[in-house]
Formats: sequence, C-alpha cells, structure tokens
Amino acid sequence: IMDCLHYWVQVMHVDGFRFDLASVLARDELGNPLRDPPVLWEIESDPILAGTKIIAEAWDAAGLYQVGSFVGHRWAEWNGQYRDDVRRFVKSDQDTTARLAERIAGSRDLYHQPDREPNRSINFITCHDGFTLNDLVSYNQKHNAANLSNNQDGSDANFSWNCGHEGPAEAAEIEALRLRQVKNMLAILFLSQGTPMLLMGDEVRRTQHGNNNVYCQDNALSWFDWAGLEQHAGLLRFARLLVRMKLGYSLFQQEKFWTSPAGPDVTWHGVYLNQPDWASQSHSLAFELNDPLHAEHLHVILNAYWKPLEFELPHLPPTQRWRRMIDTALPTPEDFTDPPVPLAKNARRYTAQPRSVVVLKAENR
Repeated sequence: IMDCLHYWVQVMHVDGFRFDLASVLARDELGNPLRDPPVLWEIESDPILAGTKIIAEAWDAAGLYQVGSFVGHRWAEWNGQYRDDVRRFVKSDQDTTARLAERIAGSRDLYHQPDREPNRSINFITCHDGFTLNDLVSYNQKHNAANLSNNQDGSDANFSWNCGHEGPAEAAEIEALRLRQVKNMLAILFLSQGTPMLLMGDEVRRTQHGNNNVYCQDNALSWFDWAGLEQHAGLLRFARLLVRMKLGYSLFQQEKFWTSPAGPDVTWHGVYLNQPDWASQSHSLAFELNDPLHAEHLHVILNAYWKPLEFELPHLPPTQRWRRMIDTALPTPEDFTDPPVPLAKNARRYTAQPRSVVVLKAENR
C-alpha cells in the first residue's frame, strides 16, 4: 500500500487520495477492529505523503462505521450523516431540524477532538454511489434493471422524493419544484461549515434515469452529457456563484467551529428571532452568521415546509440594511443576485416561499 502511494505521489504527482471503504484498513488479519491501525497511522505520518490530502470513506462492507471516530489528526472523512440529514430535511421528513443545524455547523456532535478543524468534514449530498442530485428529486425508488441483478443491487436507503411523479415529468409545476429542490440542496451544501464535495454533473442535473449503481454501465447512462451546460445554464450559473461565495467569505474558511468560543458568531432563529423550532414536526430553520473582523454578516432562511412562512429579520444599525443574495424560489438570474438586491427600507420580515432557501446580506445603505 505504501509503495503504491509513494509511486503515485512521486512519479505521477497525484496530490491526494480518497480511500474507498477505508475502515477495512482498521481491521486485523482476523477481521477484528484495531484501536490503532498501523497502516492508517503510517499513511498519516509518512513524510512523502505529508503534503497530500487523505480522505476516508469511514465505513466498510462488513458493518464497521467510523464517521466521527476514524483515527488520526490529518484524515478527512466523508460525512455520511451530513448526506442523510440534508436529504431528509429537504424532503420534509420529521425529526430533522436539530440534526440539520449540527450538520450545517460542521458536525461538532460527531467530531469531538478539541483541536479538530471543521474542514476535515467532507460534506456531500450525492456521490458516485447512489442517485445523482437530479434523480434524488425525480425518483422514489431505484431503477437498476439494466444492471441485470433483478434490481437487488444498489442501496434502498436513498431518502429521495420524486416531487409527485416517478421519473421524467412534463408538468411544469413538478419540474419547477424539482429545480428548486436541487438548488436548495446545493445552497445548503455550500452554506455549511466544512469542505463541500460536488458530484460531477449535479450542477447541470445529470441523470442516470433512476439507476443508483451504475458501476457496470460504461455508456450514456453514466456518461456526462455536455448538452446540459446549455439546457441547464441557469442552474450552472447558480452553482458557480455558490462556489464563489464559499471561497470569498471568511465565514466559510474558518479553522474554528462556528459553535466554539473562538469562532465567528452563529445564532439560531426560527420564524421568530432567537426562537428556533427544534420540535419533531418542524420544517424550518434560520441562522445568522456574523464575523465583525471581516465585516461579514449573513442571515440564512431554510423553509422545507409546503407553505410560505414569514421570518423575522435581525435588527441592524441605522447605517445598514438587508439585501437579498439568494432566494431559490425565484427564477434565474434573480435566484442569486450579484450584487445583492436591497430589501425595502427598514424591512422587518421576509416571506420565504414553500421549500426554499434564502440568504440575506447586511450591507451599508
């Protein structure tokens, strides 16, 4: 293993690795989990690999699940809890709001080490295994017949919702809802603390037609269709601006958790200020991010409810006003305005449309 990694780094100039089912490397020769797996510690401490990224899929095929407990001080982890909790909140499942808050704030409940950096959480909603983001909002069930395994392969725990129709839909209202749900999940991904991982093609609604296990499909089912760049140009623009926001704000580049005393201020709200609704039937959440050192102040509204909700806005100094940066309920290019659009003077509330994400920015008048 070490010889291979050295070769890939020194000869092929690979700059990082993601270890599939990495927890298998934490077992001894009899399959028992080890407290201090030698090969994992060797990978972490090896001087040739010191400048590389090392990312673990912190589980294995035999049931070992180590998200939050994987060894080491460098290893980043695929945050499978993040994937499931965002999916469930956006599709309006119960008992999701409090869990979503933890995921957005870097999953401090999973990663307890006092000196751990939040960027070691690899946040993702989709990956090469499972549904694409488009299929996540288009199918309730997997459709893997083409794999010739009687639809028995691939995961059944998809937490997907077809928005009222299984597969491609001609109804404009269903397509509009699906697009909004895609934008909602992309927005949450890039608004969360941690390192976002985006599946190739999700930014242009790449589809695998409901197949969630295309490992054996070297054909159009798994290929990238470049026509999507024009067909979904509005979504592509939206995704690009999210990436620019993530890279451009110090709030999202912090090496301290938002919830730690040394981090920037995060305040949780609901439809009323300072009153987040953690109840099991809650489908809404708002949070305020404030970094006075870099003059960054954002207010984020998440409405996964199927009706509009009116949210109170935090008070600002007389010299400032709220401006709308993101509203996923609006068509392109209003869904992400650059520069942000000012709200009405002295606006105290914002109506978030059903199943939408809103981001407001405080700026001088």
